[in-house]
Amino acid sequence: MSTLQDIDTPSGTVSAYVVRPEGPVRGGLVLVHEVWGLVGHTRDVADRFAREGYVVVAPDLLADQGITEQNTLGLGEALAGPDDEARNEAQPKLRALLAPLLSPEFGALTTERVRACFSHLFDDAEVAGRVGIIGFCFGGTYSFSLAVHEPRLLASVPFYGHATFTAEELGRIEAPVLAFYGQDDDGLLQELPALEAAMQHAGVDFTAVVYPGAGHAFFNDSNRFAYRAAPAEDAWQRTLEFLARHVA
Repeated sequence: MSTLQDIDTPSGTVSAYVVRPEGPVRGGLVLVHEVWGLVGHTRDVADRFAREGYVVVAPDLLADQGITEQNTLGLGEALAGPDDEARNEAQPKLRALLAPLLSPEFGALTTERVRACFSHLFDDAEVAGRVGIIGFCFGGTYSFSLAVHEPRLLASVPFYGHATFTAEELGRIEAPVLAFYGQDDDGLLQELPALEAAMQHAGVDFTAVVYPGAGHAFFNDSNRFAYRAAPAEDAWQRTLEFLARHVA
């Protein structure tokens, strides 16, 4: 059963797509969308996790920043596709949409909202405190962030997210982290060796899986240019196994 709900946060509410399994509850998941906002693909992924037994809260973290399903339609495919003209047209549109996201105030607000979604699930009687987080791109970054800020978190699964934290911040992570990357995602791959070393130094249970022949957004089956079926299926199975060990 899926609904749209307003989740209480310290500074107001955030709208979220919430879906519950039809059978027994194995745990709860915060699911954080890509930079395109809470689009159909994200809701579909939430539904998939619900079929696996998880209560899923997928907040809409960007609508009040002017980023909606309507005004980002097609941008992801244009940026990943082979048409240079389409890509050149999409890039300034994306930069304009993303500009408000660069402020420290936005980062603090978003972290607060993600933590509120975690608390909403943690307090759910059927979830019984068994909560993890999954995120893609923008959401992958905030999956790392919640691991830093929430010691009660049981598992974090960032897909192609940034983790720009200090050694002291990484040392706060209690949850195991399973991170996925595409080999062709150059910027993140350049950052990965330093991140792995920092995670090891901090004593974090961190596993990075890198897929050859895949790039950014390889899991997004609504993007015909970025999607890679074999890596996406492998990452899905690894994620389910990881959640079964640490959350369910």
